[in-house]
Amino acid sequence: MLIKICGLTRPIDIDYVNELKPDYIGFVFALNKRRTITIDKAKELKKKLDKNIKAVGVFLNNDINYIKQIVDEGIIDLIQLHGNEDDNYIKEIKSFTNLEIIKAYRISKYANYVLYDNIEPGLGMKISYDNLNKEKPFFLAGGIDISNINEAIKEKPYCIDISSGVESNGFKDYEKIKEVIRRCKNGI
Repeated sequence: MLIKICGLTRPIDIDYVNELKPDYIGFVFALNKRRTITIDKAKELKKKLDKNIKAVGVFLNNDINYIKQIVDEGIIDLIQLHGNEDDNYIKEIKSFTNLEIIKAYRISKYANYVLYDNIEPGLGMKISYDNLNKEKPFFLAGGIDISNINEAIKEKPYCIDISSGVESNGFKDYEKIKEVIRRCKNGI
């Protein structure tokens, strides 16, 4: 099972993931969020990131030109849309890039993946798995941590997406990242 560690903000976070090898990491470009980073900071972190780990840019109703700038600078490998972006918005992004797109909350014929998460992401609040639509490969987020990751794995997502669930005191925690990666890779 694939895993994404989202909300990286510090060089030490990159050191952790370079050693522990998740499949994806996330840089938050959504405005006014606790883990939001600047383009310059993301560039600095991306330069340190292992080339085998894909960087996902997380956006929330951002201006498309801002996304284009980040794509053109080669900072990200996938685009995650976490707001009210509709199919016209996604088609416009597809007009300037071939990067895969993850769309939160709803299935789009233009996005490659769907993401199931809380409306207010990053707060560690668990979501219900009762009505997951599994017709498209999906990322599963929303309050996943060491105490409930086995339940999330049973849903057979394409990728487990964790941010606050691998933090201690608001910062990424090496041991928690190590344990969730171990469980995802070993299926236990």
